[in-house]
Amino acid sequence: MIYANQLRKGTVFMFKERLHICLEYQHHKPGKGGAMVRTKLKDLIKGSIFDFTFNPEDRIDDVQIARKECEFLYNDGEKFHFMDHENYDQFTISVSELKEEAMYLLEGAVVDIDFFEENPIFVHPPMFIELEVTETDPGLRGDTVSGGTKPAVLATGLKVNVPLFINIGDILKVDTRTNTYVERVKKGS
Repeated sequence: MIYANQLRKGTVFMFKERLHICLEYQHHKPGKGGAMVRTKLKDLIKGSIFDFTFNPEDRIDDVQIARKECEFLYNDGEKFHFMDHENYDQFTISVSELKEEAMYLLEGAVVDIDFFEENPIFVHPPMFIELEVTETDPGLRGDTVSGGTKPAVLATGLKVNVPLFINIGDILKVDTRTNTYVERVKKGS
């Protein structure tokens, strides 16, 4: 058992008789009244994400998870295939279970995967990934500092806002924690 004020990003626990992971947390002390812990939780069974506010003294059933380093091998359209780096066992996770994490997976990527009772429950993608732009409006020549953005679709289907000078075929570095453009990567590097 842990207290709600001990929640951190990545904490896996039982809540309403289901397994959840804490995606975001904030300890908040308003001017009047008691402190509270605001969280964004993900139901690891249904995949739904919702906000919930705890009292700091609320007790939560934490669970023991095992985090393993694994390699993403390939996607066959229905399942994502992974290999455990420790024992070379291969396993799959269905497309519906991965949800948004699937947009950050490239073949050969090394990821951390949380396991609960030998079952994979959450994939932690790399902090940064490099993806090619497959769809966007044409770039504007010389427009490198205007601050404007436009939508772009990347090789995995991920959608991000990018500067106006980005073109189809450019390779971009993306921060998976915030789903934002970081920089354009030079080709051949």
